[in-house]
Amino acid sequence: MKTVRVILWAAVVVMAGVLGWLTYQVTQSGEQMAEAPFGVPFQLVDQDGKPVTEAAFRGKPTALFFGFTHCPEVCPTTLFELDGWMKQVDPDAKGLQAYFVTVDPERDTPEILGRYISNVTDRVIGIAGEPAKVAEVVKGFRVYAKKIPLDESQPDGDYTMDHTASIFLLDADGRFKGTIAYGENPETAIKKLENLMKG
Repeated sequence: MKTVRVILWAAVVVMAGVLGWLTYQVTQSGEQMAEAPFGVPFQLVDQDGKPVTEAAFRGKPTALFFGFTHCPEVCPTTLFELDGWMKQVDPDAKGLQAYFVTVDPERDTPEILGRYISNVTDRVIGIAGEPAKVAEVVKGFRVYAKKIPLDESQPDGDYTMDHTASIFLLDADGRFKGTIAYGENPETAIKKLENLMKG
């Protein structure tokens, strides 16, 4: 019985050590994420076909959204709301920038993306590119995106995209500062953008 008790205590000590190490690792990675620019380096194009890299997310606080032009509700609603919030917190368009990265580059050419966004706002810039390169960016920014066939019997037919619906907030150094959830209270969203601009 005594031997069993000793073994159990030894197991408890080992588990405590493992948990302590894991806690340290998570804390360290969280601190590194807070200090390093969010996402990954990339080379894509904006809605005018001009080259754009991760450097676009530097110099000013950034609101970053991932979506697609065939999106029936989430994307147009988010663009419309973001446009209104930005006009309220940054009426001169000098302190805050916003980007819309497509998660459906097979259909969303720069021209189509630009036309789609400009129908709603002039405060957001579209980003598109080669599917493989866009997929790297989506993964690197920890965004969920999945093609969903509209007819399961025809997997290669028409489709929609399931994707992360939050707006990512980055500071002027490209560091992650939080999100605005889809359907978030407008007053809360505006406060988050104001805080982002204050640095």
